[in-house]
Amino acid sequence: MTGCGKYNLPLGMLNIYKPRGMTSHDVVARIRRVAKIKQVGHTGTLDPFATGVLPICIGKATKLIEYLEDDKEYIATIQFGANTDTYDLEGEVTEKFDKKVTREEILFQLKLFEGEISQIPPIYSAIKVNGKKLYDYARAGQEVEIKPRQVNIFKIELKEFDYEKQIAKILVACSKGTYIRSIAYDLGKNMACGGYLIALERTKAGRFCVENSISLESLKEINDVEISLINPLDVMDYPCFYLNDEDKEKVSHGMALYGKRIDAKDIVFLVYSGKIYAIGRVEQNKIITKKVFEVL
Repeated sequence: MTGCGKYNLPLGMLNIYKPRGMTSHDVVARIRRVAKIKQVGHTGTLDPFATGVLPICIGKATKLIEYLEDDKEYIATIQFGANTDTYDLEGEVTEKFDKKVTREEILFQLKLFEGEISQIPPIYSAIKVNGKKLYDYARAGQEVEIKPRQVNIFKIELKEFDYEKQIAKILVACSKGTYIRSIAYDLGKNMACGGYLIALERTKAGRFCVENSISLESLKEINDVEISLINPLDVMDYPCFYLNDEDKEKVSHGMALYGKRIDAKDIVFLVYSGKIYAIGRVEQNKIITKKVFEVL
């Protein structure tokens, strides 16, 4: 994993591989105990049955969550031949189908999911309608109107297909807010055969990749966390302006930097001694200080 040298906790990020059976909050709670710090946050929820990349921010790095890239990539394993109420293997089967689909049918249908699409989230999801989460409506047996959402599917490819078992592995690269369970359901619906997720692995979240992830079990004490911390500059793609001592003093008091030339349209990281010191906003010939982190 790309590191960033010596850290003094609590500063930095972790690329955790979430195991099956844990919630994203369970992972955060585990790291809080090991790192002995409350200020820990994740950057994108994974369902308990899902595995894969779960970026974790520690300490003041939690203030950077809103600036992290939101694009995701998954390997979805879909079982055709039935539907479930949750669109995954944890739900109750609601319909069964005798039809068997072919590889050619799947390849044709996947093309229809490319680009910007309108998607209806599953009723068993945490999206709120009128201040109430959708899964609360579902558990209470109440009907609720679920409005479609626009999402982007950058890439969708069939990786494996077992005709006899009617199981497909599909790679999906998508924008924030995309429900892979809905893709499984919609794909089955389009082919009149039903479909639901039986496994889901997130392989990328922004610039965090599964190849560089670490297991939760490897973090047994504070030192394990410290040596695994990632410099936010290594996983965030923003222009940087490097502060000298005079600039740093001005920024520390929330002052603007005038007469600075930088190729940035809006947000810029203000860097001092190789770490993010603050975040600024570019306006004509000046940089306005937005947030001061001291050292990240």
